[in-house]
Parts: sequence; structure tokens; C-alpha cells
Amino acid sequence: MYLNSFQHLKNKETYLLIFLFLFSFLIRIPTVFIFGDTGLENEWKILVGYLTDYGKLYSILPSLVDAGDFLTPNVFMPPLYAFYLYFFKFFNFNNEIYILIVLFSQCLLSSFSVVIFYIINKNFFSNKICMLGALIFSLFPLHIYACGLISSAILQTFLAVVFFYFFFKTVKKDNFFNICFLSLASGLLILLRGEFVALFLLSIFYAMLFFKTNLKSIIMIALLTILVISPYVIRNEVLVDKITITNSVGFNLWKGNNHNSTAEGNTTIDMELSEKIKKVPKNEYFDIQADKVFLQEGLKNIKNDPVRYFGLFLKKIFAFILIDTNSSYPNYYHPLHYIPVLFIGITSIIGIFLSDKKSHKINFLILYFLGNVTIISIFFILPRYSLAILPLQIIFSNVFFEHIKNNFLKYKKI
Repeated sequence: MYLNSFQHLKNKETYLLIFLFLFSFLIRIPTVFIFGDTGLENEWKILVGYLTDYGKLYSILPSLVDAGDFLTPNVFMPPLYAFYLYFFKFFNFNNEIYILIVLFSQCLLSSFSVVIFYIINKNFFSNKICMLGALIFSLFPLHIYACGLISSAILQTFLAVVFFYFFFKTVKKDNFFNICFLSLASGLLILLRGEFVALFLLSIFYAMLFFKTNLKSIIMIALLTILVISPYVIRNEVLVDKITITNSVGFNLWKGNNHNSTAEGNTTIDMELSEKIKKVPKNEYFDIQADKVFLQEGLKNIKNDPVRYFGLFLKKIFAFILIDTNSSYPNYYHPLHYIPVLFIGITSIIGIFLSDKKSHKINFLILYFLGNVTIISIFFILPRYSLAILPLQIIFSNVFFEHIKNNFLKYKKI
């Protein structure tokens, strides 16, 4: 009888997960046809063009700063999403079909993210709250809309959810299977977002200190993650004599900290900086040398006016967690965007204060969240960036919802 009951519960949850996936996928399809991108544009068009025409990944930085028409190895942009786009281009679909396949693949990744996110929530909440959180994640307008964009946002969100899923599995049971998938997700995230190196180091140190994950497992995670990123690291060492994935800290720091910067950053190059860029040799080291120029300029701006840039830093945090009060993006202030963003931002902040500070799992998510927000806010905040922290915000909001639910039940009993 016990086995039958257990099997019934297991079947019920399987049906629920299938429902979440199909529901999430079906509500994203109209977005692809109504609002979806119809072609590759800007940096993605250039990068995929290089891979298609030359079989190599050259840099977009020379064209971005008007440095001239020449090819130099890319160490400016993280490579993973460019290769993701090129993977589908490799099959020689016509442009319309190609774009649709890319966007439908993102719908699939987004839908799988919802399923995995529901399972993650079971570490913390009752079934009803888990379901509520999964539905919020599934129906969140930005999460749906991003599926129709040629952007790395959906791939990043999917990999982040996978990372959290296997992180919690690994700290509970550090077998080889869990370690491999945690390392794979970590390596891919490093190839997708440069700042994840810091978040990865934060995560494994936290696992060792608070979850008491043994040193052998930590070393294995680190080595396997290095193995995942090693082909691109070796490529960069061979081409530009530097062990790195990306080399764009300087440009991103300057973009978010110059005289014209808002929370979204600004890429207007003044005459003095333009002259410095023109003096950078047009060779294979251009990305690295030009980035040094931008780094010096960004640091000089901050040093000369620390009060202004600290205030801008706080504005970026506000824009990241809650809302940008001075956004230039079309439809940013549409109620379907800003109301859900504000709602989840406010409830997540309340949830952080209400959370159980004795829980190592919740504390890890809070630390990861604060680390992510702090690192990104040093640079600049684009609207789609908030999608990367949305899963964490919903978990913190679920803490708030669970608190309300428990207090309501207590009130009913009285």
C-alpha cells in the first residue's frame, strides 16, 4: 500500500512537470511570431558572419570604436552564444527558417527552465508555493518576451537554473554524475558571461565552508570546469598570448562610468579618447590593448569624481533589483513590464529579510544574488539583465508568500 501511494505521488508530480513544460512552451509560441526578431542584427550578425565566412571568431571591437576595417581575434565578446547561433546556421537553413529555429530552441530552453525551477523550489517550500513560483517564472512577461529575442538572456537563465539545481544536488550528494553536470553548467556559464568566474569561485568556496563539501570534490569541480573552458582558453593563449576567456572589463567599466553614462551605460567616445584608440596598433592584440585604454579612462573618471559615480552605482543597483527610472528602451514603462518587475522586486526584498538565516541554502542564494547585483552594477544595467536574477527573486518572493500563507493559517485556527 505504501509503495502504491508513493508511485501515485511520483506519477502525479511527473504529470505536473509535463504540464509546466507544455504550458510554458505553448504560451511562448505566439511571442515568437508576433514580437520575435526576424534576423540577426548588430554584434550577433557580425560574429556569426565571421564564423560562416572565415570559420573563425574575429572581434567586433574595431567596428564598435571606429578603429578601421581589419580582422583581429575576438577576446572582447564571450563566445558561447555566437557558437550557439552558428550551430543552427551550420545547417544552411534559409534566413527566416533559421531565425525561427533559434527562437523555438530558446522557447524549449525557457520551458525546461520552468520545470527545473519548480524542482529547485522543493528544497524550500510546500507544493502550492512551489507551483506558484513556477507559474510566476513561466508567465513573467520579460521571460516570455526574451524568447523572441536574438540575445543570450534565455540561454543564461537556463544555464543558471541548471547550475543551481546541480549545486544543491552536489552539496547533498557529491557523486561523479552531479559533479560533472555542475562543472559543465559552470564552464558554459563562464563561456557565456565573464562575471560568472567570480560567482563560480564564490559558490565553490561557500560549498566547502558551509556545506562541508570535501576538498576532493571541490578540486574535481574546478578541474572539470577548467576542462570545459580549456579549448577556448588555449585558443586565446595561442592567438593573443593571454590565458583568458574575454578581455572587456575596461570597455564595460568605461561604458558604465563615463561623463554621458546612465544606468544603461553610454558608448559615446569623445575626441581625446578617440585619439588614444587610434594609436592602438591594428594587430592581433588590438582587443587587449584597446581594453587597457578604456580601463584607464574608466578608472580615471571614477577617481576624478567618486561621488557622482558612487551615486550612479546605487542607481544601477536600484535599476537592477527594482526599476530604471530613466530607461531609454522602447516599451520599458509599459504596465506589462514595469508592474511585474516592481512587484517581484519589492516582494523579493521583503522575502530576503523574512528568510531563515540559519538555512545555508537560502543564505547561499542571498549571497549569490548580492554578489551578482554588485558585480554587474559596477558596469551597466540593460533591461534584459534582470532576467538573470529573476529565479532568485522569485525564490525570495516565495519566502514572503509562504510567510503570508502560514500567518493566514494561524489566523484561521484562532
